[in-house]
Amino acid sequence: MNKKIKTEAVDSLFDAILCLENREECYSFFEDLCTVNELLSLSQRFEVATMLKCHKTYLEIAEKTGASTATISRVNRSLNYGNDGYEMVFDRMKN
Repeated sequence: MNKKIKTEAVDSLFDAILCLENREECYSFFEDLCTVNELLSLSQRFEVATMLKCHKTYLEIAEKTGASTATISRVNRSLNYGNDGYEMVFDRMKN
């Protein structure tokens, strides 16, 4: 885990997210918390990760998501060398 992000403020944010109970509550909270572009960027990265997991090419991903190759590469690096956060979520979403 990156020690730079482990702060009381980040802990508090994660606690707030963990208390959300459904998708509508997520929409309400994240619309207040993030700009539209920030939220769309986060969702784009998750879509990129999902497509990489399905072995799509950078070109296919860029065409479908509009993500830059730099963003796709950054997400790919996280999938391959990160903290397995994407994998944990993918595994849980299967159930």
